[in-house]
Amino acid sequence: MKAPDRPIVFRDRIDAACQLARRLQAYRGRNPLVLAIPRGAVPMARSLAEALQGDLDVVLVRKLGAPFQSELAIGSVDESGWVYLAPHAAAAGAGADREYIAAEKRRQMDVIRQRRAQYTPVRPPLDPAGRIVIVVDDGLATGATMVAALHGLRQRHPARLVCAVPVSSPEALDMVRPLADEVLCLQAPADFRAVGQFYRDFAQVEDDEVVALLKP
Repeated sequence: MKAPDRPIVFRDRIDAACQLARRLQAYRGRNPLVLAIPRGAVPMARSLAEALQGDLDVVLVRKLGAPFQSELAIGSVDESGWVYLAPHAAAAGAGADREYIAAEKRRQMDVIRQRRAQYTPVRPPLDPAGRIVIVVDDGLATGATMVAALHGLRQRHPARLVCAVPVSSPEALDMVRPLADEVLCLQAPADFRAVGQFYRDFAQVEDDEVVALLKP
């Protein structure tokens, strides 16, 4: 019996971005628009945009946290206000009713508005229409925020929509595949527990670093 492949453990997010860039060389020089899901993916997207000679921006989406377990995503919301609810949302703890979801959506939309004003204060978001768009995250656990990002971008008519992540849970990968023209995931281990287990350095990315990275 063949031994299972060992999971890739990335040195840090830039190492992961470099490995993604090698697999995305077909888009180099074709002016791709590389969009990061903040905050962790922004350093990765900056590295990818430079490697592929493309433009950098952010796609603003937020997860909707479960009652009493804010880190557990029961869905997500995009910048337009479109909401995705995960199949497990109804069972994600007492209180995840319509009123709770509406209030959680309002809270996360406030964060999205604040981040847009902070991250790109002097320009509108770059237009994805007619362009190769590569959406980057540092990993997918539930996949909820990537679902919202891909859905929102599809409505804006990119020429090609690519999802690029270093690691994903198998369940999240299955969920996002139908939403993109291409999904590049370097690994989706069966024993996935958390994105951070696949990085030696998984330090939090702060807002001031995001602002600096998004400057022209």
